[in-house]
Amino acid sequence: MTEVTTLQETKTGSGYAREVLMNLGPQHPSTHGVLRLLLQMDGEIVERIEPHIGLLHRGTEKLFESFTYTQIFPLTDRLDYLCPPSNNLGYALAVEALLGIEAPIRAQYIRVIMAELARISGHLLITGALPMDVGAMTSLLYTMRDREMVLDLMEMISGVRMHTSFVRVGGVREDLPEGCEARILEFCDIFADRILDYETLLKNNRIFLARVENIGNIAAEDAIALGLTGPNLRASGVDWDLRRDAPYEIYDRLEFNVITRKDGDCYDRWKCRLDEMRESLRMIRQCVEQMPKGDFLVDDPKIAFPVDKDLLAHSMETHIHHFELAAYGFKVPKGEVYTAIEAPKGELGYYLISDGSEKPFRLKVRSPSFVNLQALTERTTNVKYLADVIAMLGSLDPVMGEVDK
Repeated sequence: MTEVTTLQETKTGSGYAREVLMNLGPQHPSTHGVLRLLLQMDGEIVERIEPHIGLLHRGTEKLFESFTYTQIFPLTDRLDYLCPPSNNLGYALAVEALLGIEAPIRAQYIRVIMAELARISGHLLITGALPMDVGAMTSLLYTMRDREMVLDLMEMISGVRMHTSFVRVGGVREDLPEGCEARILEFCDIFADRILDYETLLKNNRIFLARVENIGNIAAEDAIALGLTGPNLRASGVDWDLRRDAPYEIYDRLEFNVITRKDGDCYDRWKCRLDEMRESLRMIRQCVEQMPKGDFLVDDPKIAFPVDKDLLAHSMETHIHHFELAAYGFKVPKGEVYTAIEAPKGELGYYLISDGSEKPFRLKVRSPSFVNLQALTERTTNVKYLADVIAMLGSLDPVMGEVDK
């Protein structure tokens, strides 16, 4: 939905030229969230784009200061709400860095499986939504059908489809349920063919290609200068991925390719995400095959609830630790740390300052969607018409939950 306001009229040799201000959004369906774009138009030509954020009124970073370290996990779920396990993981790594602990190996594999399933979930939405933005409705119906399989797996693992809150400081909430590995591999087999269907549907579609090829080109040097990360950066030809270049968890044990393109246009950003889903399937298969037996949570009663619940009935000390954790949380040593992961949208970083209490003194989120929106303010190549703005915005794949944080 748009609202048009006349800005000014200037007299030219042949009459009057009218410049107008157009409000695009902030209705959710039109701008992928509660985002308002203020467009300065000369007829159908876009002269300037100015994103207006803050309409979601989240205040998440301030809320962090009022919750214990464990209570914060549900808040991180609601940053990029399409990919909650990735948000959980980045936050947990920051707290673990200050505590000087590391999750058990089995827990690390489970975390990576969840993170890559989350990547597929997030990429599926925009893989189908971008074609829909430019007129191809069928693709979104296909991708939402397949995304249901991912959400079913999330429900099987965590009990919840969307806001999983499954990661814990020191590991994960519980072990994978019986039969889960087989279900995950079954999904990988089915979904590998479905990705090919998306390509067949769109790669030779003349209307789709005309709307996204050579539109919104971002050169590599411009992408770096803007601070773009993730598929939006790699689509411009910059070969950078934190999973390979600054590995965390067990990513250094996995074989995968970092997907890059060269033109940095809307099509390359779409295709980059499509190919990344193939690599995510490859990593998930490796995780299921390599994952050892063992603990899924650190054995530290002052940080984690006991895995053996029978101890609560026989050990007074366990009972005391359990009560203190539930009532007050655990204390984190004084210090500050920054950790970053390769989230589906790009580099998701947490800058954590602890004052030694059970709650963070300050927790700043470096959210990729917030940074990626800067690309709209630049005069990138061939974002010329109003219709191009729609394609450009969709190809950047912003989620306003992590912008208005």
